[in-house]
Amino acid sequence: MSHYTSETTDASFRTAVRELKAALGGVAHIQDAPGTIEQLSRSDEAPRTVAARSLEGSVLAARVVHGSHLPGFVAFLDGVQQSRVVTYIDGAPIVHGTAAAVVRERIDRRLRTWAHRIEHRLYAPKRHLSADVWARLAPFAPTDSSAFDADEPAPSRHPLATLDRAMRMVQQHREDLEQRLAERWCIDGAGPVYIDGGISGSERVARARCAIGVVKSHRTFYAEGDELTVIFRLCQGERSTLFEIKPSRRTAVASYYLRLRDATGRDPSFGLVRVEIANDPSTDLPGRADEVSRWLLAETTPLAMPDSRWDRMAYGIRDSEEFLRAIT
Repeated sequence: MSHYTSETTDASFRTAVRELKAALGGVAHIQDAPGTIEQLSRSDEAPRTVAARSLEGSVLAARVVHGSHLPGFVAFLDGVQQSRVVTYIDGAPIVHGTAAAVVRERIDRRLRTWAHRIEHRLYAPKRHLSADVWARLAPFAPTDSSAFDADEPAPSRHPLATLDRAMRMVQQHREDLEQRLAERWCIDGAGPVYIDGGISGSERVARARCAIGVVKSHRTFYAEGDELTVIFRLCQGERSTLFEIKPSRRTAVASYYLRLRDATGRDPSFGLVRVEIANDPSTDLPGRADEVSRWLLAETTPLAMPDSRWDRMAYGIRDSEEFLRAIT
């Protein structure tokens, strides 16, 4: 099985099942997977709050975004992933993973594909398989889902732990594809790109003025104490002041929270996004945050229905996801 293919996920999975049956013979019983690992799994990331250094004023505060809400994004970038168990061998899961990413460019108010990538990989825990089984898998160029760094403890042999590890590897694969397309856009693209998620993973993207990262999930809030109240009380069309995010082994970026829709009587995260932009000291960061916020507020129509995340999702991102689902 090639690591680089444009086969659809179902076709690639069926091919993997057929070829693995032939390669493994009676070593494993292979049957259809009940669903993707992503559908069957729940996030284990604990909710947390993290203090962040202010880049605008001494304390976190609310700011009204003034001016007309006019579209400014030229393109939208998003990615998807799917992981399925092909079989278990002595309790060790063999996983088929698909990662895909796309840039959809807006031309004359229509979205068209600027570039996309789809890749499939097979994941198997070498440490938990016999030498004979690993040799039979070798033609598929499997990624070792039991590999670990020298400073890490050896991975558990628990099947669920191995599944989780494989799913995280597929997630990293998807993020790598997204970063590659984002870097390509930053070199060859023709304007601001709305990136679904953060931008700090690539130094080129994190430092590019054209790249805007929009984070919809809030397992981590970059605020503590009374600053959280400021975020929760943001009204529609208000943003927080800027702060710095400096993740380990990633590039520092400037960030802020923006309320896209009225959250009265709703969940505190309703209509709330966290925006990441280049932390360029030569730039008027507050002015840049206001400009980007106007662009984001303009993207609240048309609605990204019927997606359950419609309150935080731009239609261009929903369109990108629909495109990827259609071809994967």
